[in-house]
Amino acid sequence: MKKFNEDQLKEFDGSTPGKPIYFAYNGKVYDATDNPLFVDGMHFEHFAGTDLTDDIDDAPHDGNVMDELDVVGEYEA
Repeated sequence: MKKFNEDQLKEFDGSTPGKPIYFAYNGKVYDATDNPLFVDGMHFEHFAGTDLTDDIDDAPHDGNVMDELDVVGEYEA
């Protein structure tokens, strides 16, 4: 499985048309490209291309929503 560091993950922030939209959560990298809740790399005030692990405390849901997304790699901070 592909490994991503912080700089590599930033490349998938949704700012480049046609490029996948990824974010990290609990050491895994998820693909949010086709998720309608990540428009242009943003999910409310949260940005793709980053580690969203600490942001889950602010969310109205828990980490189980990640089960709906594909894991594309591992995140190494």
